[in-house]
Amino acid sequence: MDREIFQDYTGNGLKAAPTFSATEMQRRLTAIRTYMVSENIDAALFTSYHNINYYADFLFCSFGRRYGLVVDHTTATSISAGIDGGQPWRRTFGNNVTYTDWNKDNYFNAVDKLAGKANRVGIEFDHVNIELLRQLEAFFPEMEFVDISKPAMRLRMIKSAEEIAHITQMTRIADLGGAACAEAARVGVSEREVALHSTATMVREIAKTWPQGELLDTWTWFQSGLNTDGAHNPVTSRTIEAGDILSLNCFPMVAGYYVALERTLFAEHVSDAHLRMWEVNCRVHDRGKELLVPGARCSDIAKELNEIYASENLLQYRSFGYGHSFGVLSHYYGREAGLELREDCDTVLESGMVISMEPMITIPDHLPGAGGYREHDILVISDENNQGNHNITAFPYGPKHLILK
Repeated sequence: MDREIFQDYTGNGLKAAPTFSATEMQRRLTAIRTYMVSENIDAALFTSYHNINYYADFLFCSFGRRYGLVVDHTTATSISAGIDGGQPWRRTFGNNVTYTDWNKDNYFNAVDKLAGKANRVGIEFDHVNIELLRQLEAFFPEMEFVDISKPAMRLRMIKSAEEIAHITQMTRIADLGGAACAEAARVGVSEREVALHSTATMVREIAKTWPQGELLDTWTWFQSGLNTDGAHNPVTSRTIEAGDILSLNCFPMVAGYYVALERTLFAEHVSDAHLRMWEVNCRVHDRGKELLVPGARCSDIAKELNEIYASENLLQYRSFGYGHSFGVLSHYYGREAGLELREDCDTVLESGMVISMEPMITIPDHLPGAGGYREHDILVISDENNQGNHNITAFPYGPKHLILK
């Protein structure tokens, strides 16, 4: 029995309250269409979480199915699976096509419906895997596929006023999560319980701030002792002991936008060796924030901060870059790799960029002062008042504030 290729969920309920204004969403589409005109691209097929969310305000749940967003010069239409019902239509800024599971090629039938007459199509080379590329080439043998991922990333790197306001609200919520961590972290309490308290605090505030928003993906990594050696180490049931080095990592997620707050703490007291490492890392953090100004080159910032660690014979313990762009990103999908504070990134900072300063060193467990040290603030690069940046993170850091009694 033949079954339908598409299901129509248009009008299944009212459109959800958008994260951003129609003017803001149209600004984004106009910018990518301007690039498409310059490169003679007839349509773009976005397949990544971050670009679909950025251009459609829709964050999909894959669960092994394919999703997309086709942007041509007049329309933008999300492609979603029937399992999601009307939610994708309600969330999409623009139109939606829902395909069914009844035939294996229905996703490509949806692409054909929206972009089948295009000659030159932009796809994300950094996201499309070999299997999907071969399927696209087989289904559309006359199409030419070109990379649109890097130009789209460059456009996302400069935040609008609405994006900055959104990120600023979220950073306030991250500060609340940090305060909840510090409140709960005491000797004898498990990492798990500290993290739960922090995450619940943030989710409740997100719900209060965006009462019509979707609640998903907010989380906390709280680490103690040896578990602090990696920035992304999962929460365990280890209990805090007196003298432990601790790391709080609070991550509110709202509409696909991610922010972070990370801090080093100690339980009840800190050894001299640990104190020295902590103070050096805070010094790097302080200097790093001073360097985040328009016109500064990412690689130059990294090299100057390296000198501070080297002067203390600690450079070999640095574990990753000094910071990265913030906006549409997550721990399970992409970020703007063109804006990272690393020696191999020569991007020049511009007003409107949002970037972290987050130096980290990890001292091996067999050495005095063992553990992972990191501080993390989010700053908006700005020419206003000749200050160079605006730090939107308010939670305190350092030995004066975070030795928990």
